[in-house]
Amino acid sequence: MMSVVERLERCLTAVSHWMAANRLKLNAEKTKLLWAGSRYSAAVLGNNGPSLKLGQDTVAPSNRVRVLGVIFSSDLSLDDHVARVSATCFYWLRQFRRVQCSLDDDAMKMLIHAFITSRVDYCNAVLAGSPKSTTDTLQRVLNAAARLVTNTDKYDRGLSCLLHDQLRWLNVPERIEYKLAVMIRRCLEDKAPTYLSDYCIPVTAVRSRHLRSAESDCTALSAN
Repeated sequence: MMSVVERLERCLTAVSHWMAANRLKLNAEKTKLLWAGSRYSAAVLGNNGPSLKLGQDTVAPSNRVRVLGVIFSSDLSLDDHVARVSATCFYWLRQFRRVQCSLDDDAMKMLIHAFITSRVDYCNAVLAGSPKSTTDTLQRVLNAAARLVTNTDKYDRGLSCLLHDQLRWLNVPERIEYKLAVMIRRCLEDKAPTYLSDYCIPVTAVRSRHLRSAESDCTALSAN
């Protein structure tokens, strides 16, 4: 483990020197360290794992880190992130319900999109493959938002009709699949960043062997 720590410290030192040469500064106070792995490996490390030395500063490990608004735990679960998004959305739903009588339908839909669905959809591609219990938490947010937009009570029937037929909303798992499909489409059309498009290639372009999925216009993710 110490060899890994030493290599990371050398890497951070090299990054710090490069930033200093380009008139930038690596702020140790805002640098977060997360040792990721299974719950068993986290138990073996004990107490979040070793710290890293960054010059004269020490970067202590954390149980969770926030990257571009997404909260990752040490076991790489997204339960904390989903719980935070859900809590924030329900807070705004309570605020909107208080002023509902002063807003028309278009204004309410605009607020729901700006404060609720945009949060549910933000970086939701990282939730691909998540268990149903995780996506159900966000689905309850959409259900409550649909009730508010359509001005229906919590226990009224016809929620599926409201979501799919009246509002034309997708369920959370379908929204995740749609986001992934859009990303792959942009990769195939060279409209995505190279760090994504380089790893997304059609199966027909795989020359190592002939795959039966090549006839169905599938896409392979390269591990190189």
